[in-house]
Amino acid sequence: MRYQISGKHIDIGEALQTHVKAELGEVVEKYAQRPTDAIVIFSKAAHEYVCESVVHLSTGLSASAKGHSTEIYAAFESCREKMDKQLRRYKRRIRNHHSNRPQPVEFGAGASYIIAPSEEPEDDDSASIEPIIIAEMETKIPSITVGEAVMQLELSSQKFLVFRNEGHTGVNVVYRRDDGNIGWIDPRNAK
Repeated sequence: MRYQISGKHIDIGEALQTHVKAELGEVVEKYAQRPTDAIVIFSKAAHEYVCESVVHLSTGLSASAKGHSTEIYAAFESCREKMDKQLRRYKRRIRNHHSNRPQPVEFGAGASYIIAPSEEPEDDDSASIEPIIIAEMETKIPSITVGEAVMQLELSSQKFLVFRNEGHTGVNVVYRRDDGNIGWIDPRNAK
């Protein structure tokens, strides 16, 4: 498994990196057969250390966790415990999806835009008011089943997930509703 361990405006020593690799590797190996990589970022917010981790699995799923504490090792332990709990909770589902999928999930390319309205309207009589695109970047859209998309949404801290439905290759969205349930948008069924 590849590790990317870094700090935002703080130095991460070799001892902490070795500790993270050993402990996180043990947790991930216990629940996932073929993890691909892990990203661990340490930062400091006021008097607390923050540890954020994302583990990408060979099934295409990603699990993320975040921990806070006044000491850096304790922040990592809090994050590791949350990751352990997530992976334990979804162990059966992760292994079931892993056995049904002989090769890793395919990702298609898609453009992602951040759009903001213009600050000053140039002409009040103009019929078309166009927003200004302030950022553009590439993103990957996984080709997975609806069940895998829901599990991916539950494993991550995202509010929504755009994916290509393996059943009919159309673009779908799953999202967290305000009532705590998961919503599913399938434009193909909107007739």
